Amino acid sequence: MKILYYLIAGMLLLSCGQEEQEKVNEVKPTEPEELVEISNNIYREYYPGKKQVKFEGMQDDDKQRHGKWSFYNEKGIEITVTYYDHGKKHGHSIVKYPNGVVYYYGEYQNDKMVGVWKTFDENGKLITEKDYGYPTKN
Repeated sequence: MKILYYLIAGMLLLSCGQEEQEKVNEVKPTEPEELVEISNNIYREYYPGKKQVKFEGMQDDDKQRHGKWSFYNEKGIEITVTYYDHGKKHGHSIVKYPNGVVYYYGEYQNDKMVGVWKTFDENGKLITEKDYGYPTKN
């Protein structure tokens, strides 16, 4: 009977030790990956893994987009370029297909499309051309 008692007690101790070891081996959740960096008014956002930039561009003191902003695909190819003036699209904008061929381009003034905008197929052939004109000055 004593032997049975020691055997059960030993098994209980052994199983408690295993539970403690399993708790130690549990994977603890990690902090979410910080994919945005802002330094010297330059904004950079990365794809997960932080090996490739997704967006980058300048910001003004109010954290508004200002100057050239680019978007890159996961292979690092620049897909879009748009210029901003204190948060508003202002200047040229170019959007490309994943193969690097221009999809469309045009110009903005104060967030409005102006001038001639052109759209192309994946081989670079012109599909459409539309003239948005320019605002008149009073």
